[in-house]
Order: sequence, then C-alpha cells, then structure tokens
Amino acid sequence: MLIQFNFKNYKSFRDETILDLSATRMTEFSDRVVAVGGDKLLRAAAIYGANASGKSNVYGAFSYMTNYVTDSFQFGNEDKSYRFKRPKPFLLDDETENAETTFEVYFTMPGDPHEKTYNYGFCIDNNGVSEEWLNTKAKSAREYKAIFYRNNETLDLEGFPAESKGNIIVALEKQALVVSLGAKLKVDVCKQIRDWFLDNEMTDFANPYSSMRRYLPTGFVDDPSVREDVVEYLSAFDDSIKDFRIEPFPIQDDKDTYYKVSAVHKKTGSEALVEIPLEDESAGTLKMFSLYSDLQKVLRNGSVFFVDDLNARLHPLLVRNFILTFLNPKTNPRNAQLIFTIHDTWHLSNNLLRRDEVWFTEKNSKGVTTLYSLADFVTEDGTKIRKDEDYEKNYLIGKYGAIPSLKTIQFLEGE
Repeated sequence: MLIQFNFKNYKSFRDETILDLSATRMTEFSDRVVAVGGDKLLRAAAIYGANASGKSNVYGAFSYMTNYVTDSFQFGNEDKSYRFKRPKPFLLDDETENAETTFEVYFTMPGDPHEKTYNYGFCIDNNGVSEEWLNTKAKSAREYKAIFYRNNETLDLEGFPAESKGNIIVALEKQALVVSLGAKLKVDVCKQIRDWFLDNEMTDFANPYSSMRRYLPTGFVDDPSVREDVVEYLSAFDDSIKDFRIEPFPIQDDKDTYYKVSAVHKKTGSEALVEIPLEDESAGTLKMFSLYSDLQKVLRNGSVFFVDDLNARLHPLLVRNFILTFLNPKTNPRNAQLIFTIHDTWHLSNNLLRRDEVWFTEKNSKGVTTLYSLADFVTEDGTKIRKDEDYEKNYLIGKYGAIPSLKTIQFLEGE
C-alpha cells in the first residue's frame, strides 16, 4: 500500500509536498483503517481545489515518477523513440527554474508476509538523474537499511548481489534509474520496485483519449463468463445491457485483429433484443466500460488507482458507488487504494469520507500550490475541524480555502 508520496519543484508545486495516506487518530469509519508494516493506512484520498489550483499536477507528478521508473532504462540508447525529458519545474522563480525535481514514495508490497516498508526516490535535473536511493525497513525495526544510493559522485550498491553490481556499473547511463536498469537486468529487488509501479493504474477522466483508450478486457472475446462479469459490473448503474455481441473487424494490410462490439439491450415491453454499437452508448457507460480492466486489476492486486477528474461525465451516485467499492473491506479485501481529484462537492460529506481522506490544493498570488489535509486544517481561532461539521457547506463558503476567487464575467460590457 502507498503510505506517502512526496515531491518537490514540479509544475505549480515549488516546495516540498506530501500526500500522506497514514490514518490519523480519529474515530469515524475506523473499519477503513488498514494495519500493515507497523503503519495504519487509508484506502482513499480525495483531492479538492479550484480550477488551475494544481490538483491535476499531483496526478501528473505520480504519473511522471511511474513512467520514469518503467522507461528510463531505455534513455540514452539507440532507440530514439525513448528520449529523456526532464519534469517541468516551477517556472515562476529564478531559483527553481533550473533546480532539480524530487519524487519519493513510502510503500508496502501487497501480500508480503513480512510487511516490509520501502522508501524509494530520485531527483532529476537538466542532465538526468542527480540522486537516487532505495531503503527498506522490517516491520519491527525503527530505522531503514540502505539497499543502494547514487548521486553525481557516488554509486553505492551495497544491498545488491555481487554478480549484479558489475553489470549495473557498466550499463548505467546518467539519464537512467538504477531501479529501471536493474529490473531490466533481472535484479530481484529492482524488479519488485518496478513491478509495484507497474501494478498501479492511472487514468484522466477529463481526457477522452486517456479514459477511452483501453483494450478489451482479457478473455472478453472468447470467454462468455468474462462478458457476464462485465454485464454484472455495468448493472450497478445501467441494467439495460444484457449481453455483448462481438464480431471480427478486419483491416486491410493490418495483421492485428480488431473487433466490433455491440451492447445487447432488452426492448421495453417485450422480450425482444436489440444491438447497439458500443460507441453509441453514453459517455458514462463508455467510461465505466473502459475502467473495468483497470478496476479489476487494482482490486485483485491490492494496488493504487489514481484518477484525475473522477466525476467527469458521471452521475454523483455512480461516483459515490465507485468510491465505496474501495472503502468497503468486503468489496476491497486486498486493500487497493483510490486517489482521485474531483470538483463535485456532493461527496464532500462526513457520511462518506473521513477528515484525513480529504485533501485540498490552493494556489497563492505567486502561483505556488500547496496541498493540505482537512484533518490538519486549523481555523482562524486555532481549532481543528470537527467530524460532525457540514464539510460541503463550509468548503463552499470558503472556510477551508481552496475555492476559486470569482469575479463577474464582463467581457461584453460596453458593447
């Protein structure tokens, strides 16, 4: 499970930023708290904030870290399709424009009987990787033990097998991560870290290309039971789909196999069935269909699902149902985690979320975004937020900050 995600100097986040999924000491929804690796963790984090406040940059930072871990072993080689591109720093400050960007995670491996905690991170500057580290801690230990450390002058592979050290030293490029290269070279600890990132899923609901660009679920074409599972999954919000019809769709001179998928509906007032091409279904149905594989994967693996703009084109009740899938231990027995950005304040409720599951982004007059938790928020009189408050009402009246500063739209004035 993800314990903490830290990053610094990424887009609108100039300063060190921490997204912490550790549970604080509070009484509401105590059954959601998961004890693992000596920590008490949460299954969800909701991020609210005004437009252009930096919510999506939290998603972007985690996405950049993931992609760099999985792909950087190819940077610097002869394959020109993989090129180093440093993360965008905070550009409104001379000191940060060329300063390094930092990414770091603390996490546990799903299903690990020893419940070890891992700390992995790296820094990227204009030339490549300026620092990288991996530490691990046993459940009962107080301190972390170094697996490796690397900076511009040092490469310490103390925790690596002797037979792997030479290969890493010879092959490591300035722009590549030790973890990425080590995973390619089949170093077990590097593969474990790389695979933790690969098991997580990310999707941008506001971007149709991101949210719709999905392959058919595994077994969907050949296995009727898979199609039945998809129908049951969709019935949570649309029970009119009874089945799917699949036909091969050949494309000249293309060796790949494509399929035309139609949803089978029951006609109103009769037992007759009608087929509707899947692309003609509603945007909400298409989004949920495209999410099926990723949702199944993260629930099965106990990994992290990071969704940007979760409420885009989805009914609030459907969004609530989606969130509850992760919050409910019965539907989420492997403790998968959902991190999502959202605008819909209907879900900002003490009947759905704990205070430490609610986060806000706010951008100041200098363009700097801060990320803070409702559990840590202190009012002007020095008191913390109570669990019986009306979160939605208080947020909309500006009590917690992180709302847009509105002015009358007057661009037609005087015409």
